[in-house]
Amino acid sequence: MDRLPKDPFMLVSSINMLLRDKEFESLEDICSYFDREVQELESCLANIGYAYSKEKNCLYIK
Repeated sequence: MDRLPKDPFMLVSSINMLLRDKEFESLEDICSYFDREVQELESCLANIGYAYSKEKNCLYIK
């Protein structure tokens, strides 16, 4: 994957896949690699009812 999707629901799927497959250790690692701000992604995800859980290391529906 060379960039993160713009569609918020595809973004959720992509981030969870990258975390599940252990390609990245955290949302922060993903943001750093793709040169995105954590707050930017969290805000985008919050708009569709998702949040990041550090404990579970995945996105979930709030």
